[in-house]
Amino acid sequence: MLTVTATTTNIMAANIIMSDQQQLVSQVALLRQQSWLSPAFPTGSYSYSHGIEWAVEAGHIHDRKSLVDWLEADLCYGSGRNEAIFFIEAWRSATDDDCEKLLKIAELAAAFRGTSEFALETSQQATACLATLRRVWPDTLMESLSALLSELRIAPVLSVVLGVRAARQDIPATLALPAFLQSYLANLVTAGVRLIPLGQTDGQLAIAELEPAVLAVAAQAEQATIHDLGSAAFVVDFASASHETQYTRLFRS
Repeated sequence: MLTVTATTTNIMAANIIMSDQQQLVSQVALLRQQSWLSPAFPTGSYSYSHGIEWAVEAGHIHDRKSLVDWLEADLCYGSGRNEAIFFIEAWRSATDDDCEKLLKIAELAAAFRGTSEFALETSQQATACLATLRRVWPDTLMESLSALLSELRIAPVLSVVLGVRAARQDIPATLALPAFLQSYLANLVTAGVRLIPLGQTDGQLAIAELEPAVLAVAAQAEQATIHDLGSAAFVVDFASASHETQYTRLFRS
């Protein structure tokens, strides 16, 4: 398992210390981020398992430990790691108000999908997320990005959409990125709870056990760029491709 060093923890703690005025802004921002990452936010995330449904049927995932191992591998070496990099790159572009770079990141993120189900998973969630954000929390950069993606027929990607919106809400990357990654994993843990099946307490234990990996990957992604993209979690992609022809399915991926 990846571990978080004391230095990384101290840096993250230091970044949370703010003036009274900054704290007030942060309270509103964090309330909104909670809304965007909540299971109640209408993205349809509950209908996707990211290949876990096939992995359970094949016997690769059969208890809490095997679920945690699978998700940690995906987060540290697979698509989860790539989503962290796309999120932080989108956050940086939005912070710098660099629309040209942001469009390149969005286009690359849309193309960087190993299977058709992974493409569907992120594009449908991102489309729903973008529509709700534009309606409830309108933002000029999000409007511009949405128009450009539509004009160029580029599918939106959830990590990019949420990275941009977090930046526009002035949520520090040290808070926004780990929260996004935990939400990413929590949805997949919920799928595992339903499929294995596991009890609700085991599900929460799995999320807790993944906390060090979330913090470590987030810290690594903050030092990364698109040149660091890549995956060594081949079995996760294989699980997704196999799920496309799985006979009985509860999930869309």
